[in-house]
Amino acid sequence: MTEHVPALHLTDPTVLVTLIGADQSGVTTRLFEDLSAFAVEVIDIEQLVVRGRLILSALLTIPDDREGLETTVHAVGDAFGLDVSVEYGTGDNRPRRVGRAQVVILGAPLKPAAMAALAAQIKDDGGNIDRIVRMARYPVTAIRMEVSGADPDELQAHLAAVAFEQGVDIAVQENGIQRHAQRLVVMDVDSTLIQGEVIEMIAAHAGFEAEVAAITESAMNGEIDFRESLTARVKLLEGVDEAALGEVYDALVYAPGARTMIRTLKRLGYRFALVSGGFTQIIERIAEELGVDYFAANELEVVDGKLTGRILGDVVDRAGKAEALRRFADEARIPVRNTVAIGDGANDLDMLAASGLGIAFNAKPVVRDQARTSVNVPYLDAIVYLLGITREEVEAADAAD
Repeated sequence: MTEHVPALHLTDPTVLVTLIGADQSGVTTRLFEDLSAFAVEVIDIEQLVVRGRLILSALLTIPDDREGLETTVHAVGDAFGLDVSVEYGTGDNRPRRVGRAQVVILGAPLKPAAMAALAAQIKDDGGNIDRIVRMARYPVTAIRMEVSGADPDELQAHLAAVAFEQGVDIAVQENGIQRHAQRLVVMDVDSTLIQGEVIEMIAAHAGFEAEVAAITESAMNGEIDFRESLTARVKLLEGVDEAALGEVYDALVYAPGARTMIRTLKRLGYRFALVSGGFTQIIERIAEELGVDYFAANELEVVDGKLTGRILGDVVDRAGKAEALRRFADEARIPVRNTVAIGDGANDLDMLAASGLGIAFNAKPVVRDQARTSVNVPYLDAIVYLLGITREEVEAADAAD
């Protein structure tokens, strides 16, 4: 018959057993097999292996035979050549403090000074780092910290400033059950999903690439209204042969990691949408190629096989992008708070603000300054680390397929 172990109270004394040394097979099994001889309850366990070094900690209720427990634990340590510590106290069995958040740091490279500055800011905000886990080593270093005791919104604002000074990227998300929910990822296309701007590639066929590029730059920096800029740029495309659109599509280059990000998240049931100020003649083909569920873009008017220099229907502008995000979320039956928006230009700002997680990806300064989260490495699949997925998990899933 199993001996009854009384229910734990917050003020009950506890014992923390820690083993440190070279990682070996069977340490965890042996420790808990030997501890089963005592009338104790396991409250918490932490185990970490870093470059072959094991740190194994177990928080337990205190048995009547303290000396016997210590002797047993030291015997396990001696059997594996591990250092052992046994600490008695109370308090470590308290629930973690409120204000729990997940903080993800991206660095290429990630320097000690950056980690020191971020950790100091977390402390200044009243937070405590409960756990640190590496998400990826290459092509960027991604580190996830679980933080308690700090307001997530304040943490986001303060850590963003520190991250900018240190040349790293930071994302703060409040921990909760919604973090594990199905999500809708809504992406801008030009200079986000793909490298370059489609309209400039089309304009090259008309001999106006430089003029269109200058207008595009002003619009993306928020210096002129997007609708006004689009009208001016499209007018310069008048007379371009419709066949040029196919040539532009064939020449598209996706951002590094784009296919990996989409493939990985679709395995988990995520939905995807493209919301672009570009053109349906291109966007529809991209969506079909990548298995994207929804898209919204502008349609170029074509008459007798030539572009007329006009847009058909309503323009997908800054407000239109945010509206498309809400519409697609409704169609997918996914709450807006579970959407992720990714963009780089000023016309993406409303969409980023409307989403649950808005990410400025290699964005213009005006966008980076206003977005809650900024990613400035060139790899689009770095987004998956912000969503709690490790590089090892991505590679294992790819290998399995």
